[in-house]
Amino acid sequence: MDSPTPAPEHTDPLLTADAYLLDVDGTLVDSNYLHVIAWQRALRDADTDAPAASIHAAIGLDSDKLLDRIVPDADDDVREHILSGHSAHYGDLSDEIRLLPGARELLRVLHERGTRVVLATSAPQEEVDRQLAALDADQWIDAITTAEDVQTAKPDPDVFSVAVERAGVAAERCVAIGDARWDMIAAARAGVVSVGVETGGTDRGVLFDAGAASVHQGVQEIVELLA
Repeated sequence: MDSPTPAPEHTDPLLTADAYLLDVDGTLVDSNYLHVIAWQRALRDADTDAPAASIHAAIGLDSDKLLDRIVPDADDDVREHILSGHSAHYGDLSDEIRLLPGARELLRVLHERGTRVVLATSAPQEEVDRQLAALDADQWIDAITTAEDVQTAKPDPDVFSVAVERAGVAAERCVAIGDARWDMIAAARAGVVSVGVETGGTDRGVLFDAGAASVHQGVQEIVELLA
């Protein structure tokens, strides 16, 4: 009797990618809830408000789209006041930024595997500089995107499209790692496989529904998988 043909093994895209496009806030750096606090304070400065849960659900979106969701009736002057207030309050909170477990190790491991490593963020340069200082990992990073590189942030694909170009690798050979549903959606629109982490506070079910190929508790788990 012939032996049954074994089922083909599923290959995790994390194990086969040639380039990794890494979100930073909530993925490598524990900053999402600092952003929530900064937005809340900015809203109150502008004599308006929104529940923390609503703000958190919009973290990772383009700032204009975030305001469309949490204060849809605000006029242009109020929106500008809120945007500038968020930047100021987040700057005040920046000393509280901490790395997430495994953040530096992931960058090192990916670099040592010979893959391209791109930080794919649409944060302003000032915020990116703070993130880079916290990571202290320039030697393992091949390229970075910032707000200056994109016209619209997630869920539009610009961030990941630019990151793919800077990686110098075909989109289908890249994996995007992020913590928000907006990361998953933006990656798909850029033709990139996405992998989710739960450290930004988004439920794994939401990440899967948004298109994640796999979801992990955090990047430390990904380091262990790659090892």
